[in-house]
Amino acid sequence: MSHPAPLPVVRISELRAPDRACRWLVESLWSRAAVGIIGGAPKSHKSWLALDMAVSIASGTPCLGAFDVLETGPALLYMAEDDAGTVKARVEGICRHRRLPLDRLDVHLITSPSLRLDRDADRRALRALIAERAPRVLLLDPFVRLHRLDENDAGHISGLLAYLRELQREHDLAVVVVHHTRKNGAAGASGHNLRGSGDFHAWVDSSLYLRRTRQHLSLAVEHRAAAAIEPVALHLVGDDDPGDLHLQAIDAKPQSPQPDLAADVCSALAHGPRSRSDLRAQLAVRNQRLGHALTHLERNHRIVRRDGLWSLVPHSAP
Repeated sequence: MSHPAPLPVVRISELRAPDRACRWLVESLWSRAAVGIIGGAPKSHKSWLALDMAVSIASGTPCLGAFDVLETGPALLYMAEDDAGTVKARVEGICRHRRLPLDRLDVHLITSPSLRLDRDADRRALRALIAERAPRVLLLDPFVRLHRLDENDAGHISGLLAYLRELQREHDLAVVVVHHTRKNGAAGASGHNLRGSGDFHAWVDSSLYLRRTRQHLSLAVEHRAAAAIEPVALHLVGDDDPGDLHLQAIDAKPQSPQPDLAADVCSALAHGPRSRSDLRAQLAVRNQRLGHALTHLERNHRIVRRDGLWSLVPHSAP
């Protein structure tokens, strides 16, 4: 009679400590290789936020114009409620605003008319596609179109969420699921306002919640293993061309920083290229204030960003 192989075990002291420099995929918004949810009521621009994240991760440009991407890679999308032409137009507008060539953007859209993750055949097909494409992020929008299960039944939903967790662990990728919140949910309890089983909130590593109050849109952030930033005000804006619609953090609009901070940034970069995280730690400055300084210096051709690192333009040494 054969005996089952024992489960693998390792002494806790022998585990490799996580590299703190690689804890974020999108700084302050999404942990590296995290599963999670973009939640909100209908018409709260959840899909716009999801596409902004996808473009940012694929291109290395700041998400919402304010949050640095610390690890870039391909993005794989399934957008069940928008036709392919609409998705392309939205992504094209984001790229036009950021001056990115659309034909070089490593974003891929699953064009299957349906994707049912409560079916074994569809699960196998998605797993095979991920193995082939090796995306950095998988984005599924919205959750309600991915199954025919009872969302209030924890037994049903837990199996589907476990499958997505398996994908994350097997392929070391982030999984972003767009999901609706309950109508008239309690303020200040974003994760508990998700529609359906409480397993949704228990499952997430990072989540973003959009809430509209009259004409104001705000973004709340939650993480399993990191402190959350203060809510961020957002607005869907366009540049001179009406095709440049994009979601943007209002506080991240370019403005002149205080002179001492601009000088401090240049002084720090005089010692070599730095990531935004390194600059924040060295200068002990808030993320949004640093973002204003970086944007101002970049637009004045004093600094440049390459491969996620900021450095001085040669003639701009302090």
